[in-house]
Amino acid sequence: MSNNLLKKKVNIGALIIVLMLPLFAQSQDSNFGNWLIYIGNKKLNSKWNIHNEVQYRNYNAIGDLEQLLLRTGLGYTFNENKNNFLLGYGYILSKNYIGETDKTVSVNEHRIFQQFTSKQNIGSIKIGHRYRFEQRFVENDFKMRFRYFLSLKVPLWKDENQESKYYLSAYNEIFLNTKTSIFDRNRLYGGIGYNINKNIRLEAGYMNQFFETTSRDQFNIITFVNF
Repeated sequence: MSNNLLKKKVNIGALIIVLMLPLFAQSQDSNFGNWLIYIGNKKLNSKWNIHNEVQYRNYNAIGDLEQLLLRTGLGYTFNENKNNFLLGYGYILSKNYIGETDKTVSVNEHRIFQQFTSKQNIGSIKIGHRYRFEQRFVENDFKMRFRYFLSLKVPLWKDENQESKYYLSAYNEIFLNTKTSIFDRNRLYGGIGYNINKNIRLEAGYMNQFFETTSRDQFNIITFVNF
């Protein structure tokens, strides 16, 4: 790879991080937590796939459970593997603190969702779009929510086999309720990833999740597995 091309990719990655800094600065009232995430995809054939996901979210570094999320779904891929439609189910156990005390209350949620994902490339940069509509059964309450997820994946350099092992990753996801208040939350993330092989990659990064008046910071460790 030429030095000019390498500099161009590094500059794009740096630009992504710089654009995030003003929003990171909004996190002055937040507490730093940690999310451990596993995302898997099992191909049944050239068209059908099974999605599986586990997220263990902590209020602090580890050991103070905020939320356990289990998600699965059946997807169908079309348009030369660029688009995927998926019907899924999720179970979420949340531990919410009661006021200013150290006591927590458990909240159970069952969730049905439909999502459409689309992929595109601009040069070596991979761009992803995900549109998700959720029907949420939270204890005795029913809610609906729409989410839009925009992601970027920028390879940093290539080895002697012309393969990119390291990459920069960034995404923004906005959550909108169908009832007031419409704005639910926004998640902004930036990180670095490593491709172990064609089926497994690891990623670590910083995520800021902000609401109307407050925000939280998380350090995310993510494992992606295709099998």
